[in-house]
Amino acid sequence: MATAVINERLLYPSYEIIGGKKIMAPAANSTHNALGGRLYMFIGTYLDAKDLGYCFTDSADVHFPDGSLFKPDFSVVLKEREQIIDWRGHIYGAPDMVVEILSRSTKKKDVTVKKDIYEANGVREYWIVDPWAKSVTVYLLRDGKYFFDEEYILFDREEFEELTDEEKAEVKHEVPVSILDGLTIPLKEIFKWGYN
Repeated sequence: MATAVINERLLYPSYEIIGGKKIMAPAANSTHNALGGRLYMFIGTYLDAKDLGYCFTDSADVHFPDGSLFKPDFSVVLKEREQIIDWRGHIYGAPDMVVEILSRSTKKKDVTVKKDIYEANGVREYWIVDPWAKSVTVYLLRDGKYFFDEEYILFDREEFEELTDEEKAEVKHEVPVSILDGLTIPLKEIFKWGYN
């Protein structure tokens, strides 16, 4: 069984399509998997409890109307748009929310090209998660354009104590999920290993 899976991966390597060009997509590392798993746990549990929709990890291909094909690290499709889901592992249309977790090899693409394509195809909420800075940068779609909403940073105790009183007052410890009214996720839970 394991040999069959390995052979299938060799025959059908993971790729994305950007601007009509096929680009190999590197496999997710353990940091990606851990962060994606945390988001899946929090958002997936909320979606299931309220029967609001579905979430996916980077194993789902997202086919956009402009011909782009991405494997977002995490995505959400709300129930009212479930017709874009092919349950054999593909999404044909723009998810309501997409999360990309930065890596050194994909960082530039995630904050430029992918952001532009997600915006052009109507992804309503886009998160960029930076594992090194322990931050979540949120963009929300309004009138077809992304607007920077907020950058949420998990400070350790020493970093927090170095802030001025005004800076401390502005620190936000939870990230609201805009497409899911009422759901917020504590930063210390997203970056669980980095909280002390």
